[in-house]
Amino acid sequence: MSKSKSLMWILVAYVGCVSAAGVYLYEFADPAKGLLLNSFVADLIATVVIFGFSRAFRNSSFYDAYWSVIPPLFLLYWWYSREVDTQYLRYVFVSIVVWFWAIRLTWNWSKHWTGMDHEDWRYPLIKEKSGSLEFFADFTGIHLFPTLQVFAGMLPMYAAVALGTEDIGVLDYLALLLGVSAASLQLASDRQLHHFIANNSSEQIIDTGLWAWCRHPNYLGELMFWGSLALFGLAAYPEGWWWQIIGFIAMLVMFRFASIPLMETRSLERRPGYQAVMDNIPMLWPRRPK
Repeated sequence: MSKSKSLMWILVAYVGCVSAAGVYLYEFADPAKGLLLNSFVADLIATVVIFGFSRAFRNSSFYDAYWSVIPPLFLLYWWYSREVDTQYLRYVFVSIVVWFWAIRLTWNWSKHWTGMDHEDWRYPLIKEKSGSLEFFADFTGIHLFPTLQVFAGMLPMYAAVALGTEDIGVLDYLALLLGVSAASLQLASDRQLHHFIANNSSEQIIDTGLWAWCRHPNYLGELMFWGSLALFGLAAYPEGWWWQIIGFIAMLVMFRFASIPLMETRSLERRPGYQAVMDNIPMLWPRRPK
């Protein structure tokens, strides 16, 4: 299947999942359950629809764009469904950060995904290790788990635009700066990486530019983004700090102890010189190149 046709099916899948979630929210949601719980149910419904497309086309990369497509839609829904008079300027700040991050990440994925012939290399590993439980692992590990992860990460966004009434303060400006810096860091690091890949062999290792400061600047930018949402939530609704930081902590644990180790194990297997990179360049916290 050509890339253009593949992307058309991705578009059909996301129109379908968003429509299914919208039908639930506007026709079947119980107001007594509250805005957040109804949104969570809608999120699960949309995930099931995407999972159906993944199974039908035998390619779980149908889910890849979910990570960046869903947050800006919930941002809009929560703002227009809020029941308290929250700060409009804070909503503008959060929107700048979320839409910048979402557009960049979605564009980067769509540009470099080659089509139905390509599936994220981690997904077959998960499925193969699961044996007879492959269907269950595909749904829970590849689709449901990241949905729960992202929803937890969006909790402070919910607090910022639909719950908190605190005045705009220094923390909001810090969150805006951090969020814009996060998406900018990801944009720059991805451009450097793709330029390197296009001009070097698959065994060579990028250790220049931002990649000389830390081994995973793109993951650092991702953590900064979720951290910026946490700051927005704390600025708007500080009394809910204990449940707003759950998402950021979960993201940090996932990247530090799952995503990065898996990436580095693969790099060690495929690139003989990667151990030297690990010995000289920090994992996440940037350090001036020697």
